[in-house]
Amino acid sequence: MVINEDSGAEELAPIAKAVNDLLVIPVTMRSRNKKGVRVEKGAVIDFEYTGPILERVLEENRVIRTTPFTGSYAGIPVVVAPIRNMDGGAIAALGVVDLVGTVDLGAVFADYPLVLQKLKSR
Repeated sequence: MVINEDSGAEELAPIAKAVNDLLVIPVTMRSRNKKGVRVEKGAVIDFEYTGPILERVLEENRVIRTTPFTGSYAGIPVVVAPIRNMDGGAIAALGVVDLVGTVDLGAVFADYPLVLQKLKSR
């Protein structure tokens, strides 16, 4: 399997689904030039997905740990990482719900019950 900046949701879905299967937490993924996927509970629930943090990661080419104010995961901590080509350019972004929290690294798992509660209430 080869992905690039023009990979579509159908091409990215197997990777996002595998990460979701491994971690059992919501996963999002998109390429630089096309919208991607959102996977929850073992199933792709959106084949036209993008989000503000995925887009920032593609623009800034760096890992971002934050709590978005908008989008499908507003108010829920996430971590998103770039997938880079051989030249180091960000060609895609992969994001997961951040179960260890993002603001206070000394309080590992402090937000875990709140995150689970928010996800269950969907």
